[in-house]
Amino acid sequence: MHIQKSKVAIIGSGLVGSSTAFSLITQGVCDEVLMIDLNHEKALGEVRDLKNSIKYLDRNVKVTAGGYEDCGDADIVVITAGAPPKPGQTRLDTLDISAKIAKSIVDPVMASGFDGIFIVVSNPVDMLAYLVYKLSGLPKNQVLGTGTSIDSARLQNFLADLVDVDPRSVYGYAMGEHGDSLMVPWSTVTIAGKSFQDVITDNPELVGDIDLDELVLKTTREGWEIFNRKGTTYYGIASACVGIIKAILYNENSIIPVSTLLEGEYGEADIFAGVPAILNRNGVTDILEIHLTEEEKDKFASSAAVIRENTGKILGYIAD
Repeated sequence: MHIQKSKVAIIGSGLVGSSTAFSLITQGVCDEVLMIDLNHEKALGEVRDLKNSIKYLDRNVKVTAGGYEDCGDADIVVITAGAPPKPGQTRLDTLDISAKIAKSIVDPVMASGFDGIFIVVSNPVDMLAYLVYKLSGLPKNQVLGTGTSIDSARLQNFLADLVDVDPRSVYGYAMGEHGDSLMVPWSTVTIAGKSFQDVITDNPELVGDIDLDELVLKTTREGWEIFNRKGTTYYGIASACVGIIKAILYNENSIIPVSTLLEGEYGEADIFAGVPAILNRNGVTDILEIHLTEEEKDKFASSAAVIRENTGKILGYIAD
């Protein structure tokens, strides 16, 4: 008899990586969490701290610190290591150094015999997910980025506050770049099945004079609002990442907006962009191509153009 165990490796033991590990452990999502960091003592410190929480949780999750060579039997490798933006920079400004870091990770992970699923969290996530896909040689379904999963959660929170409902009753996606050019297809946003446009019309006293473009900008800027107050973001993105991991390990067929390879969907190809996708144990099993208005198509194309331009800046790392 052979009992399979689930193993998630997290590369990067900073606030995002350690928060992801903590969320995995507190929810008992997998059997083993492996922490990897160039600063091995930092990873070891996180592991020792995390292990001390097991006594008071629902499940005994094995937590270890190791190296890239230990990724061979991992089901999922999560990349959180990267270059945080400096004051005044955008996510795109960190592209070059983050691409170098990604390349330094992917090569030794693949040398370990890894044949699982890469989840890229590091920014700029759409370009780095594309780079990891090309460097790894894995099938497209086995490489994805967290993409607009966190932006969609932020959007849903704003709308829930606006109409005073549970954010889990709000259905809608932020799409395109996880960055300044993201767009929201408002024609598809609903509150428990009711079109958000109808909610606006039927509840003027509740919604007021709403500016949808301002809501998109607010969604885009939320990460920076957090960054400017506490120096970085980690709880939200860690939770989004664990939601993706659960969908994969539990074979949920959940629909989550992640950054994945487009091959004609939404009129785009050969880029990674945030779109709603069906996730199960095979990774990205399909892309949900929702119907957009002509204006929404144009906005998505504009966001895709930003991704494509910046992806072109790192193609040299693939050829090297």
